Amino acid sequence: MTATVAATGTATAARVVDAVKLYGTGDTEVRALDGVSVDFPAGRFTAIMGPSGSGKSTLMHCAAGLDTLTAGAAYIGDTELGTLDDRRLTLLRRRRIGFVFQAFNLLPTLTVAENITLPMDLAGERPDRARLDALIDTVGLRDRLHHRPSELSGGQQQRVAVARAFAGGPEVVFADEPTGNLDSRSGQEVLRLLGRTVRQTGRTVVMVTHDPVAAAHADEVVFLADGRLVDRMPDPTAERVLDRLKAFDPAPDTRGTR
Repeated sequence: MTATVAATGTATAARVVDAVKLYGTGDTEVRALDGVSVDFPAGRFTAIMGPSGSGKSTLMHCAAGLDTLTAGAAYIGDTELGTLDDRRLTLLRRRRIGFVFQAFNLLPTLTVAENITLPMDLAGERPDRARLDALIDTVGLRDRLHHRPSELSGGQQQRVAVARAFAGGPEVVFADEPTGNLDSRSGQEVLRLLGRTVRQTGRTVVMVTHDPVAAAHADEVVFLADGRLVDRMPDPTAERVLDRLKAFDPAPDTRGTR
């Protein structure tokens, strides 16, 4: 595992430098990211927020290697993603990055245990049993390992997705609106789980959300507007985040974002 050490001495799990992302051409061109430079500290839980169309999901997708930048650079640790061919980028995502999405993306024919270890099984890798056992206890799924997704609640399915994301010991887990399909109680459980997993494993989580209550679970919030980084807020509270969002025009997104 490698991680960049920023000037502050804090290790950086992921970062983008002068990131530009354009969609379309000519009159239809959209500048989703406009020279964004931001680092995501290792062992921390960072939330990305901003109005609808601010570029927050685009930033996450480019930082995670799911999309490519038009200009600038994205790094996982010391590895610049733009220097990798498709095969090496796929291997990096498989071995060093975990993903949690709004849709749980579980395979219905597999058990909870099989869904958790699926990425490692596909890679032909053996799971670290001690780490896997500790993770299963952290997410509270010990008594559900032989159940299939259809036998679980939405919150339990997302806990399976969280366990799957962390099972291979990735350097950073990217979560895109992970509570978007959950009721408020289940969403709070998943957010507490993400924070607890960061603290107990020392891993890194970067989460896109439109919800100030969700963002309050993070160690820090970074704010985007019009494709640019406009603010960072350590130790956020829901009230402070909401006040910051109210300063944006147009109004903050209450439905999710691109």
